[in-house]
Parts: sequence; C-alpha cells; structure tokens
Amino acid sequence: MTIEVVALFVILFALLAGGVWIGLTLALTATLLLAMFRSIPLDKLLPQYAWNILTTQELLALPLFILMGELLFRTRLSRSLFQGLAPWAGLLPGRLLHVNVIGCTIFAAISGSSAATTQVIGRMSLNELLRRGYSRDIAIGSLAGAGTLGFLIPPSNIMIIYGVLGDVSILKLFTAGVLPGLLLAATFMGWVMLHTTLKPAMVPETEAKLSQVPWGERFAALKDLAPALFLIACVLGSMYGGLATPSEAAAVGVLGAGLVAWVQGSMSQQVIRDVLIGSVVTCSMIALIVLGASILGNAAAFLGIPQAVAAFVKGLGLSPFMLIVVLIIFYLILGCFLDGFSMIVMTLPIVLPIVKGAGFDEIWFGIFLVLAVEMAQITPPVGFNLFVIQGLTEDGLGYIARVTLPYLIIMFGFVLLLTLWPGIVTVLPRVLYGG
Repeated sequence: MTIEVVALFVILFALLAGGVWIGLTLALTATLLLAMFRSIPLDKLLPQYAWNILTTQELLALPLFILMGELLFRTRLSRSLFQGLAPWAGLLPGRLLHVNVIGCTIFAAISGSSAATTQVIGRMSLNELLRRGYSRDIAIGSLAGAGTLGFLIPPSNIMIIYGVLGDVSILKLFTAGVLPGLLLAATFMGWVMLHTTLKPAMVPETEAKLSQVPWGERFAALKDLAPALFLIACVLGSMYGGLATPSEAAAVGVLGAGLVAWVQGSMSQQVIRDVLIGSVVTCSMIALIVLGASILGNAAAFLGIPQAVAAFVKGLGLSPFMLIVVLIIFYLILGCFLDGFSMIVMTLPIVLPIVKGAGFDEIWFGIFLVLAVEMAQITPPVGFNLFVIQGLTEDGLGYIARVTLPYLIIMFGFVLLLTLWPGIVTVLPRVLYGG
C-alpha cells in the first residue's frame, strides 16, 4: 500500500488514542494528509467542504428525527404499547417476552434511533416482565437484541448518514430496510419461542392464563396502539404515499409527536426545554462527525487512497462472499471500540469503492452497514444498547453481553443470509422505484 494509506492510519489512530473527539480526529487527519502530500490552499478548500456538506438538503431530516425522538422519549408511549400488545403476545410461546420485540419493531418505525428504542421500550417492559417472574436472562437479552431494530426499520438516522455521505437515495434506503427489518424481528421472535419451549421455566406458569383472555378484550386493547400507529402513518405514510420527501416527513413526524405529547399531558415547559437542549447536543455531536467524515472522504479521494486500498484487497483474491465475511469481522472488531456513527463515517470513503468494485449494490451495502452497526450496538465494551440496559437494570456489562449473545449470533447469520440472497434487500426498492 502507498505511503498515503499508511500515513492515514497512523495519524487517525494516534489521534484516537490521544482522546481527541472523533469529529475533530477525522477533520485533522484529512488536513494533515493534504498538507503533507499536496500543495493546495487549505484555508479555502476546507471551508468549502464544510459548507457543501452541512447545507445538504437531505441532512435536514436528521435533526428533525432527533427532535421527534426526544419528544417521544418523554411521552407515555411505551405504556400504551405494552397495554396494547400484551393481550395479543399472550397467545404465543414466550408470552409477554414478545412485547420486547414487537414493541421495539413498532417504535423503530417512529424514532430512527436504536438507543432511544431500547430506552423507551425497556423503561416499561423490563420492570413488568421481571415483576411477573419472567427469566431475567431472556427478558434483558430480547430487549437488547430487538432494540437494535431502531436502525434497520425506517426511518433510520444511520441510513440518513449513509445516504448523504455515499450519495445514495435515502428514500430507497428506507424502503430497502423494511423487509429485512421485519424478517429480523420475526427471527428474534422465533428464537424466543424456541428458547422458552426448550426451557419452560423461563416463563412463569401463571402466565398461561394470558392465552385465555377474551377476544373482546384483545380487540379493545388495540386502541392503546393508536398513538404509535398515528405516528407511523405521519412519517412512513407521508413518504410512501408520495406526499412528502424524507425531510418533509420528518417535519410531519415532529408535529405528530408534539400532538401525542400534548394529548397525553406530557408537554410542560420543563419538557420542552429538555427536548430542545437534548436535540441541540445530539445534533451538534453528529454534525461534527459528519463534517469530519466528509472532509476525510474528500481528502482520501483526492489522494487516491480508496483506489490503493481497493487494489490491495483485490490482490488478496477474495471471493465476494469472503469479502463480506471479512468485513463483518472487521466491523465487529471496530464495534468494540467505536460507536455506529463513527464506524460508518471513518470507513465509508475506503470501503464503499471496494464493495462496489466487487459487484455489490450500494443500496444493499447500506443495509449491510446498518446491520454491522446494529451488531456493534450489543458488542462490549462500547455497545450503546448495553449501556442503556445497564442504566435500566444496574447489571454488569459482562452479564448483559452474555445474555445478548444469541441475538448477536442471529444477526451475524442474518447478514450472511442477505449476502447469499441480496434480493431480500433490493426487491422492494426495485418494485417501487425501478432500477
């Protein structure tokens, strides 16, 4: 590999080891590389890069979805979801454990955030499940695994980042995530049913009465799902109905979340203040990361680094399938040290040209990256979902990671399945939008 590639990794990891913020690390790495290997006016080039990325229209959806998530975090939506789902989940082996999976699936279609999905659903379901006597292992494990669906089922903050940095249609990415997201949720539910069938003691015997709930009560409970279904209709309905772009749909979602919070009596002056501060802090952090990634991506392309790395990988003679296996392992290792946003923005400028050169569709690779980030969410020591659940339960990270391991293995196998049958990802975008 060229001296530029070696310099990139040396500078990058030296700054990371020094504790420099990830956004600044990316920007500083790019600046030093350009200063070392090219004689160009950086004082004019870097501001232009910053202006181009931060004024991208597609990026507008991100702060709006973050604002919506902050609003929903402070509503009673999780209680409504539990009450609406419990009578129906009682019909399945595993009983109320399925509320974790189905609840996370529904909330994922609203929030766009994995950590928010885990937090909101876990606040209500974990206490209730443990109070009723369900196994602590499977209650926590199923929540951690299902919480990752917040990134795969649209709308997704990670998909917006990938779409902007990779110049890929965000609407097509959202569409591509629907079928894999539902299939992965169904796989989690299948594991819960199998696990509790093999080990019946995980579900208290008293819960058998849930299968005898009158059908009238089940249908009456559906009214508690109305707030969540209303928000899904606001966001996804407006997009797929052709009424709004992703950015406009995010604005509709903010309005809908505000209405839900107001109707539920959650909209106080203190809540509004907390929502605005939380949104500004999160958006500022992500904006700095995206900006640094954009500068590094442009610098790397200018120096020919992606082409050099691609040539090196091509020289290894890996088949397309083995390339994906290597990338899965690479991202699992990276996920032990970095959060999902940082993983994508650091690696995308180099990895995307490689996978496109291997013949993989860029929409498919976007979903692959989302799944890689989801696995990182439950990989210690820097697994955000593990930290969220630790805050809810005060259990050790080692214990939480252990009970979550089956769901990590399921996701690993699911990625391999998508590699063998990529049509699972691409069929909906192709049918709806062609190409």
